[in-house]
Amino acid sequence: MKTLTLNRRAVMLTAVAGASSVLVPGGGGRAYAQTAPRPANGNAGHYRFQVGEIAATVLSDGVIGGPPSIYASDAPEATLREVLRRAFLPTDHLTLNLNTLLIETGGRRILIEAGAGAMMGPNGGRIFDNLAAIGLTPADIDTIVISHTHPDHVGNLRTADGGKAFPRATVFLPKADWDFFVRNDPDLSYMPVPEDFRRRFGAAIKTSLEPVTQDVELYEAGAEIAPGLTTLAASGHTPGMATFLVHSGDDQLLLTADLAYHPVVNVDNSWLPGPDRDKETALASRRRIFDRAAADRIPVLGFHFPFPGLGRMLKTDDAYAWVPANWQF
Repeated sequence: MKTLTLNRRAVMLTAVAGASSVLVPGGGGRAYAQTAPRPANGNAGHYRFQVGEIAATVLSDGVIGGPPSIYASDAPEATLREVLRRAFLPTDHLTLNLNTLLIETGGRRILIEAGAGAMMGPNGGRIFDNLAAIGLTPADIDTIVISHTHPDHVGNLRTADGGKAFPRATVFLPKADWDFFVRNDPDLSYMPVPEDFRRRFGAAIKTSLEPVTQDVELYEAGAEIAPGLTTLAASGHTPGMATFLVHSGDDQLLLTADLAYHPVVNVDNSWLPGPDRDKETALASRRRIFDRAAADRIPVLGFHFPFPGLGRMLKTDDAYAWVPANWQF
């Protein structure tokens, strides 16, 4: 199928800013899978839709965030500030959502990404409230599939007392990430953050995964985890990061994990995320998967995009453009 190419000046985009939070792993490297307090009049944190015959629900785990330059490492400072200002976003803090996805396929309830919990600031851990809001508990989850083992994707696997937060779930993790982050002492010097943050970040990964260490299932990208859920190789951000294709009949949904943090800085502008371990490999993965989404007109779910994170990729003359999906009532 031919890719639609647009001049980016002709594309009108909407940027949505969420509540602020602090991008720091929890003190002492402890993970807390618990319900975070929220206002009684808070907005809904779940969003239902269909992918063919597969029932799908975006479940928010809340938000994290940090200085915009972390997520746009090669952006000129003045240009970055102006881009954020024009998008009606703060220039000193970029908010990132935590959009996990629950699908029901093959008789299983599968959660794609576990979320951060309290590992990276006080505004995570909402997934448990949002499961309850759709009539489920953590014990109702059969399978959890993780794209990569950063704390904001695995933090909710551990309860406050060190147990399994999802007691029945089999957890699937990419083997290359397990080897790099868990079996070894990872070199995180590539991360554009203070050394203390790197130390706590690495400890948070191991702590979060302790409850599932004995029964985790390791996968190689390309594996089909369940009917309608295929993993796609997307290394670079981490050694083993995968993205996901949910498919049923003629319908598809592409989950992009951390190929991009925010559409304003990594899609509409092609700046490189600082946390990418191998930036050239990550860039190649980003282009390959974004090109596929644009050429085949596949709906996309961005893990860190403004909730519920659903939209489309358009190919432009010099990058891509993010077009949020229309809300379905």
